[in-house]
Amino acid sequence: MNGMDDEESAGVLKTVGRQVKAWREAAGMRQSELGSAIGYGEEMVSSVERGRRPPKPEFLEAADEVLGAGGKLSAMTEDVEKARYPKKVRDLKNLEDEAVELGAYASLQIHGLLQTPEYARALYALRQPAYSEDEIDRHVSARMARKALFTRVPPPLITFVQEEVSLRRPIGGRMVLRRQLERLLEISELRHVKIQVMPTDREDHASLSGASRVLKLRGGKTLGYTAAQLHGRVISDPQEVQTLEMRYGMIRAQALSPRESRAFIEKVLGEQT
Repeated sequence: MNGMDDEESAGVLKTVGRQVKAWREAAGMRQSELGSAIGYGEEMVSSVERGRRPPKPEFLEAADEVLGAGGKLSAMTEDVEKARYPKKVRDLKNLEDEAVELGAYASLQIHGLLQTPEYARALYALRQPAYSEDEIDRHVSARMARKALFTRVPPPLITFVQEEVSLRRPIGGRMVLRRQLERLLEISELRHVKIQVMPTDREDHASLSGASRVLKLRGGKTLGYTAAQLHGRVISDPQEVQTLEMRYGMIRAQALSPRESRAFIEKVLGEQT
């Protein structure tokens, strides 16, 4: 079903599709006529009505106007956007929305919360088996939506430790990497965000087992999250969470300070000519 990976998402898309169909039929229009009126092909209209493809905001807004739905179709945009996100991303975003403190260690690539759209798109384009363009769009949109964490009020404390190699690997090419490094510098200026770099020449390293994060939620509960090649895992066992917290605290102490890290990122950026 075009990459939609759970029943909840499928249910949302089918509901939206039935509404589009109902308003179209009430207006006495065929699928081809609606498609022509809003700038989409008949096949796209058919796929949306059958719940097979998530309509973009522009589709719903244009259909709402053409069909005289009075805002009822365009109001579904937020639900559709959430349904477009993979379930594991929605679950993770819900946890991040509850976090008052988040610490993340990223080893092989720039952390998802720090990525530019171009960098994220280049990463997803590298995945094998290959994603379709619609799937890439869906994953990139989901990743960008999580950035609301940075502007939330009150802001959570957010810290990152990035491996040096992730700053140098030219995912998407040199220009994409340059913009990504510039984005790191922009985010590092936020008072509630700290970015640290773990240099490759460090002998001491407390966490060589892969990317992880620690989330302290409202109410005092602390959770962990580890990422693997095929699956991410939320960790709630207190002893396992305590181990992740300890490791993250140690790698923060072993990494460059936020001020030193900013200078390091500026140096790497200067090398990208």
